[in-house]
Amino acid sequence: MRLFGTNGIREVIGTRLTAPLVTAVAGAMAKVNEPGRPIVVGWDGRTSSPALSRLVSATLALGGHQVIEVGLLPTPAIQYNVTKLGAQLAVILTASHNPPEFNGIKCIAADGLEIPREVEERIEAAVAAGESRSVPFDQIGEIRTDHHGGERYVDGILAQVDVAALVKRRFTVVLDCGNGASVPTSPVLLRRLGCRVITLNGHVDGTFPGHLSEPTEANLVDLRRTVPAVGADIGIAHDGDADRAVFVDATGRYLPGEQMLALLARDAVQRAGGGIVVTPVSSSQGIEDAVRPLGGEVVYTRVGSPVVTREMLRRSAVFGGEENGGLIFPKFQLARDGAMTAAAVLDFLARSGRSLGDSLAELPQYALVKEKVECPVALRQPVLDALSREFANEGARLVTIDGLKVLQEDGWMLLRPSGTEPLIRVFAEAKDRGRAMQLAQEGLARVRATIQRLGAA
Repeated sequence: MRLFGTNGIREVIGTRLTAPLVTAVAGAMAKVNEPGRPIVVGWDGRTSSPALSRLVSATLALGGHQVIEVGLLPTPAIQYNVTKLGAQLAVILTASHNPPEFNGIKCIAADGLEIPREVEERIEAAVAAGESRSVPFDQIGEIRTDHHGGERYVDGILAQVDVAALVKRRFTVVLDCGNGASVPTSPVLLRRLGCRVITLNGHVDGTFPGHLSEPTEANLVDLRRTVPAVGADIGIAHDGDADRAVFVDATGRYLPGEQMLALLARDAVQRAGGGIVVTPVSSSQGIEDAVRPLGGEVVYTRVGSPVVTREMLRRSAVFGGEENGGLIFPKFQLARDGAMTAAAVLDFLARSGRSLGDSLAELPQYALVKEKVECPVALRQPVLDALSREFANEGARLVTIDGLKVLQEDGWMLLRPSGTEPLIRVFAEAKDRGRAMQLAQEGLARVRATIQRLGAA
């Protein structure tokens, strides 16, 4: 039984993600983890999250565990509180950027990192076997509430940046909370950094009425219009659980995540005098171009923050992250962190004295195109296996760290199964945007043809 994907369990509410399944997973967690140190439970702003959290907390308490509910907070804020509260585990009810009909379960270990795959397998095995933990009436755990998780998290971020310099700059920021979990923390953080803050979608609503929770360029029309209209220095948007941040410059231009990753990786390597940057195989060549002249080294991994963070820990990396706005600052915590990213970008601007647009213009320029193809889950791997044989027969240079990356002289394409949805994602990059789009279209066409062929077989 495989329940956990790239970033936890994510399913549609009322179909696969039901009360019996959530209770079974919580019961398995109660069984796999011995009572002792507390378990933190937190959630995002989805309509089902409060109800699901009650199932989880009650099941854990009935299994003898002490439960600390930190409430509605960003995923990285909950991760930060795991170590601060001395917990052995955190259970987060969230589906991150997925559409509103989804929810999920994300598990964080005592060190603040996502639990390793072997622990996920133990939980899956316990669910399959129907195993849980029940204790007598006098051993039932207490469920208590901690109201200081957000404040604790914001204080931690403030300690990572030069607050005095930021207050002096008095940035004007348009912040799009996306009706998500950043509402309790990011506006407070930016105001404490001395920013004049204009918020969009600044109330929690699990139906995401402002726009879908994925902070793509197409979904951020209001942010892109508002930033130049009010004369703001920068625009910032979070996804549903605020483990990511994406940016708009003063002209309203949406800034690709791979460029922000390269910019902050270069800054981290420069300040450290060298070091390792860890990023997935889907990331831009521009990262290597940005950090190598400064003594930096790029290590590639499979896609997914759990893999990236554990490789960062293993290699004592100075920076890491993904091209989707999920950046990781190891001096603070080994977690994708939208609010920390926002503070770090403002800190960089205060130190450099330059605009974000001017800073990005100094970087090597690449065009990265992202597409996706619907594909039944059962066909995802057979499709990639067939395409791998095809490309190999054509003599192509292949990288198979995660999915299938096809290297060419003037660019590359990556075909990779989604870890959370019935999709195959297609990435393509080249220095010329037209060539990148051509590579993406080639990848899409070959994936579709292979799906059709195998589906008809």
